[in-house]
Amino acid sequence: MQKTKNLIAKNMYFPLALGLFTLIVYIGNDLVLPAMLQVTADFGVGPEWAPTSMAAYLFGGALLASFWGPVSDQLGRRKVFLAGSAFFVVCCLFILLTKNIEQFMSLRVLQGTALTLISAVGFATVQEAYEEKQAVKVMALMANISLLAPLLGPIVGAMMIEYVSWHWGFVGIALCAALSTIGLYKYMPETVDLTQKQKRSIGSVIKDFMVIYTNKRFMILALSGPIIGLPVMLWISLSPVFLIEELKLSNFGYGLSQVPVLGALIFGNLLLTRLVDRYALGHTVIIGFVLMGIGAFVLLLGLFFTDYILWSLILGMGTIAVGEGLSYAVMYRFALMASPVAKGTVAAAMATVVMVFFSAMIELSKHVYLWLHFTGLWLMCALCVAAFAVFSYPLLITIMKEREQSGVTDQV
Repeated sequence: MQKTKNLIAKNMYFPLALGLFTLIVYIGNDLVLPAMLQVTADFGVGPEWAPTSMAAYLFGGALLASFWGPVSDQLGRRKVFLAGSAFFVVCCLFILLTKNIEQFMSLRVLQGTALTLISAVGFATVQEAYEEKQAVKVMALMANISLLAPLLGPIVGAMMIEYVSWHWGFVGIALCAALSTIGLYKYMPETVDLTQKQKRSIGSVIKDFMVIYTNKRFMILALSGPIIGLPVMLWISLSPVFLIEELKLSNFGYGLSQVPVLGALIFGNLLLTRLVDRYALGHTVIIGFVLMGIGAFVLLLGLFFTDYILWSLILGMGTIAVGEGLSYAVMYRFALMASPVAKGTVAAAMATVVMVFFSAMIELSKHVYLWLHFTGLWLMCALCVAAFAVFSYPLLITIMKEREQSGVTDQV
């Protein structure tokens, strides 16, 4: 198919519909978390079940991470995505009928499969439907839409349990997901040429995954995005502990503290859309890397000037977040193009890498923080910067030189 070159209004209907669905799936975690104590009380179980909801959701994402991509390579991106999004809507409605916590968690697992449907099929479609720099812009803009989830989810969830039952949260999620599915049905393009496809065996799919996972360049690039994104993920996952429990902020103060950090990430994504046309692809990553280093240094200052540690956390994490916004979409593009295998399979492999990395590193970081407190938080952020400097940055420079020597402007 012909790739989209200009982001005029009619060419943005598909990414807007996909961005809405992405927001709804992500908010399916952020909105539900504040209601989990009410859920556990309704089912007559202890509060220790509350964190299991997020774990079940992420497990669902990992469960089909390697399934969506290869299937969409064979059956088409559009058909598979629409089926997966409809399945998500059905699961959100079926959870209303659950009678015990085990059934509830089982439906949370099934709902979570939409997480990697988005990354393995939706994002692959964006990369195939738009020319290189336009695809990077679209990914950055969709990231901004999805960032509304951690901003709005906890607030809406808290208001919901204050006035109505948690069931209405899933009703609202299902209705919004159904609306976005209708938009995707109308505007999502098919980027796979199904007339050229031949049936493939499971063995050939496994062989493709082996080719991808043994590709050193792909693995470094696929891990670069999560490495860049980990500090902000730690902020989202651990900030309730260190802001409320340790720094004694109120719930309102905690909510306000999220705005500058997540707002900085949105600013970084918007800045990327402005700069990507002016510089060679990859240049914004260099700027982002420098900003991440500065942010880690600001976090370090907070360890010595403890009276200002809150401001150090917000300013340091905000600076790191701008760096992530300038970098993540570009590194995703480079990783997707690092393997010659069908892009649905490559995107599925990337989704698996990202899911496993974040799950393992967030759990590890939690224990490091409980051991070393704010020093542990700074250490994990500093390690991310160091890992990018040692592994990702040299490869980034190599790729930029290769593209310059070959005269590449839009890699397809």
